[in-house]
Amino acid sequence: MIFGHVYEPPAEVAEPFATAYRRAVPDSPLSGQPARRPLDLYQAAYAKFADKIRETEQFNDPEQWRYDWERSYTRDQWLDLLPTTGGLTQLGPDELAEILEAVGGAIDSLGGRFTMNYTTLATTAVRADTS
Repeated sequence: MIFGHVYEPPAEVAEPFATAYRRAVPDSPLSGQPARRPLDLYQAAYAKFADKIRETEQFNDPEQWRYDWERSYTRDQWLDLLPTTGGLTQLGPDELAEILEAVGGAIDSLGGRFTMNYTTLATTAVRADTS
């Protein structure tokens, strides 16, 4: 089983994040790419995982599972968690501060909290009976 969680903040939080990230890290490979929904990227990756499992011919046909859920965050909760995710873990203090300031302002404009949409994706397969 391969699984992971994909989070998608509302546009009111995602857009200021993307703008601040591009400004703070202009040399990032992500800075020059058009915006895509994270879920689209992850679903494509999990489909490739299933294809690779099929190619081994060692497993029955893989299944893909999906579970959608939500979680509310306060400004402080999200700003505590955000630096521990993805490419932000590699940023210097000044770059990170610029991004957190933009995201914090966006959350403040929403009343200090927001609801995050999550999707848990999984690709599973049962080993084929080879006897």
